[in-house]
Amino acid sequence: MATIQLEAGRRARLSRPLPYEPLFETGRFILSAFVRPFAIFRSYRRSDLRPDLIAGLTVAVILLPQAIAYALIADLPPVVGLYTAIIAAIVGALWGSSAHLHTGPTNAASLLVLSTLAVLPYAHDSHAYVAAASLMALLVGIFRLAMGVFRLGVLVNFVSDSVVVGFTAGAGVLIMFNQIKHLLRLDVPNDPGLIDTARNTLLQLPATHTPSMMVGVGVIVMLVLLRRFRPSWPGPLIGVILAGAAVWLFQLDANGVHVIGALPRELPPLTPPPLFDLHLIGQISTGALAVAAIGLVEAMSIARAISGLTGQRINSNQEFVGQGLANIAAGLFSGYTCSGSFTRSAVNYRAGARTAMSSVFSGTFVLLAMFLFAPLAAYIPRTALAAVLIVIAWGMIDRKQMVQIWRTSRPEGWIMVATLSATLLLPLEFAVLTGILASLAYYVLQKSMPRVLDMAPTPDFRHFEERGDRDPCPQLGVLSIVGDLYFGAAPNVEEALRRHMAAFPDQRYLLLRMHNVTHLDISGLHMLETIVRAYRERGGDVYLMKLRASIYEFMKTAGFVDTLGEDHFLSEEKAISHLFYHVLDPVVCIYECPARAFFECQNLPKMLTSSSVCQAGNLKEKDVKSLSPADLWLALHQPQPPIVIDVREPREFSRGHIPGARLIPLSQLDAQRLNLDKGTSIVLACRTGRRSRIAAQMLMAAGYRNVCNVDGGMVAWEEAGLLEAIEEFV
Repeated sequence: MATIQLEAGRRARLSRPLPYEPLFETGRFILSAFVRPFAIFRSYRRSDLRPDLIAGLTVAVILLPQAIAYALIADLPPVVGLYTAIIAAIVGALWGSSAHLHTGPTNAASLLVLSTLAVLPYAHDSHAYVAAASLMALLVGIFRLAMGVFRLGVLVNFVSDSVVVGFTAGAGVLIMFNQIKHLLRLDVPNDPGLIDTARNTLLQLPATHTPSMMVGVGVIVMLVLLRRFRPSWPGPLIGVILAGAAVWLFQLDANGVHVIGALPRELPPLTPPPLFDLHLIGQISTGALAVAAIGLVEAMSIARAISGLTGQRINSNQEFVGQGLANIAAGLFSGYTCSGSFTRSAVNYRAGARTAMSSVFSGTFVLLAMFLFAPLAAYIPRTALAAVLIVIAWGMIDRKQMVQIWRTSRPEGWIMVATLSATLLLPLEFAVLTGILASLAYYVLQKSMPRVLDMAPTPDFRHFEERGDRDPCPQLGVLSIVGDLYFGAAPNVEEALRRHMAAFPDQRYLLLRMHNVTHLDISGLHMLETIVRAYRERGGDVYLMKLRASIYEFMKTAGFVDTLGEDHFLSEEKAISHLFYHVLDPVVCIYECPARAFFECQNLPKMLTSSSVCQAGNLKEKDVKSLSPADLWLALHQPQPPIVIDVREPREFSRGHIPGARLIPLSQLDAQRLNLDKGTSIVLACRTGRRSRIAAQMLMAAGYRNVCNVDGGMVAWEEAGLLEAIEEFV
């Protein structure tokens, strides 16, 4: 045995990670993360080129008008959106993990940029505004890159989908209201707030520009029809081209229809943002953190959704690195904040893309289009882009998903409603953080409230299930703890266990099933010690079963195994049989329990008397007087000692009884045939006092006025060290 233990200890030491291993693993991940493009190029096959080119061209057709429109949401020049589309698509694909996730400008990120930058004192200075947007992209990239480098991708899992759905729906509503002024060509100041925007828009409605409205409404109608009858066609591009053609043909720009103007023909210029403007960094850091968080959740949700169709394994930390580098590159090359786009990613997948090179090709095609068609942008009407954004924003409100969340999980539904309301009423950066904090609070609340289930055997006695309405065992409670026992959960579990104790005061023994407990800390251990003391004080005990090896080792190290006793840790197969034959009192099952809770109870005879006694005499346990063993010993040595009646079975009586006691088993006790005076002093005894209490109730119901019960029964008599008589029964 000693050899086996030494060998196990040696293996444990060998399997224990060395102190420098985490640093080594982090360094190896950083190296592999930053050389990701080499891995893509090395594994690229010629057969993937044609599908990736076709998919890249298809995505570019959608990306081109979206990049211009999304930049306008953020109140940025259209060319900034094109620069972002080019840089982010290429960098995000080469350093990301997903083969289909497309990175670039998005509507939600653009709205967050507007919400953060619109309140700056120099928001009307176009150069300073663009510089602030680039700085914000750089900060967002640093946040995301740091999370990837330090392998914190798991944190995204703590932000529920309800936060994303609620924020996206709220962002859709805000985008629609913010684009009405461009659709109708109203002179309304930029304001990301819903109330101010709606009020100012209503006040300016009489000044609606009819030609602009007609062009915009026409584009909306066309997009709705195309989405219904030709969903595979690039509706936004078609709508923008036709609107631009109408402006050129009818010279609508001369009639007051605003156009975006010609775009420059140049590569994205390297213009480092104001890195040393600490005041500006302080002003936009909160918004940058919100954009970083919501963007990562969106990107990972999209990547995982598509990987579920393709079977590709997604590395969340690598994706964080890709998203971080994409934003850093966009910030350095005159762009703004970017993220993963569900629409473009889905198109990329449906178009047959095989590798991340499809996104690289989409960015390249946008660059070529900017060189070839930049002058034609002079005819693109602003109202047409507003119409495109309104249709896209309406699609952001996922009503089906919202209804599903509300019906399936009401707490998640309230988180969604809270995030949606905060998005509409609060500054967007605080709305995002509010949703994330609400999601984290819900997670912590769930983790701090493990379920304590009252269990019973299944009808075939092979497994356990929730007891439901079935009668419990009067001696043994079987509870299952579902959740971890750490400092935040221990008080709630203790409260649940104490509620069970109060609900079943006769259950002196407790069996805890702990196979669902994966973590136990010192607070949880102290809670278990408290429960053990409580059960032992009431004359019972606590037993444990189905513990994980790590939990048992922790208990052993902390000394809890010695406190509880090695024999109190039971296997699942033998737990009930061991307790039934060595701990519980089977006589209770015979005389008091109408149920047959366990397999071992099935063949026991039932001689129930307690229910009829209580009903006939309308008596309660507290009405029965108790007499301590010491007081009974003194009473037996008085001139007129009481009559002691032992109501146990003959086998129990023969092993030891109170001297002078008369044996009348409870099943044979008949108060009418006792032939004693009703005023006779009678003391009843059994093993623990349960059966004798029932006998006392029977005699009291029959009119006997001077009846007592030995408190604690023969167990207490033996513990007091009093003499016993032993008889032989044949």
